Amino acid sequence: MRAMFDRIAGFYDVMNSVMTAGLHHSWRRRAADLAQVGPGDRVLDVATGTGDLALELSRRVAPGGEVIGSDFAEEMLTRARAKAPAAAAPITFEWGNALGLPYADGEFAAATVGFGTRNFADLDQGLREMARVVRPGGRVVVLEITTPTKPPVSTFYRLWFDHAVPLIGRLAGDSDAYSYLPNSVKRFPAPRELAACMDACGLDVHYVLTAGGIIALHVGTRRAGNA
Repeated sequence: MRAMFDRIAGFYDVMNSVMTAGLHHSWRRRAADLAQVGPGDRVLDVATGTGDLALELSRRVAPGGEVIGSDFAEEMLTRARAKAPAAAAPITFEWGNALGLPYADGEFAAATVGFGTRNFADLDQGLREMARVVRPGGRVVVLEITTPTKPPVSTFYRLWFDHAVPLIGRLAGDSDAYSYLPNSVKRFPAPRELAACMDACGLDVHYVLTAGGIIALHVGTRRAGNA
């Protein structure tokens, strides 16, 4: 998995824009809004990739705040660090394993993950770790692709993700990585199931669907007394 993300890092941003018609930026802005952080807050972005969600968060915590962007793919982090000078508040991009975050309990006002939970080797453990490092009353925000169930969006989704995306991946030079994308979405829990997983981690959860049901944003507020 790590090798795959290192391999695609050079064209990851371009592919995101092509696959979503540039809409991924607005989805990340909405995720940053849902984190409900403000000036002076310290925030963690897990599986930060090339850092776009971390940059959005930096605009919310400036002045005086800080963002940590954590990822296990060094090539992704290299591209993220190149964007850091444009941040509104200091960002540190560092290597980290989402299943064992090297941070203290309650260290952050919020923790976010954008399009990364599908790649957790152990979803429940990754969610537990995100909840653990957020202070009581803080938020865990999960932005993820999901499978729409109602036509015509569901029909378009199947055509796009099952056929067009792998083709685009082949043209970009990595068909395996972009065949993995639709398969990983199919294996991922449905929105209600993901909400139940987050609830079990000590979070009061609600979620919203957007883009015709293709995108889910889950927000969990950490309950007091939960590790």
